[in-house]
Amino acid sequence: MSTIRRGPVPGTEQAAHGGQAVKQKYGPDFYREIGKKGGLAVKEQRGAYFYAQIGKKGGESTRAKHGLEHYARIGQVGGTAKHKTRRKEKTPATPDTQG
Repeated sequence: MSTIRRGPVPGTEQAAHGGQAVKQKYGPDFYREIGKKGGLAVKEQRGAYFYAQIGKKGGESTRAKHGLEHYARIGQVGGTAKHKTRRKEKTPATPDTQG
């Protein structure tokens, strides 16, 4: 026996519009709250180790799709961005510390 799915077909313009209606009605905090609830439920049901497993699978998939060079590129970009952020956070030198 097949089940009848209500609502628009996923991926269609009507489905996107429905998502916007929910977003307008409940706001972005609604999505944060239900996402957090869902994540906690999965963690309780499957354990924290589950997240390590799916992270590993995701990393393997990314490596297969983009190659090891991808990690070198994003590492450089991340390192550069982090370095720039650190510079901005430093306080200006005072006259007695310059020298």
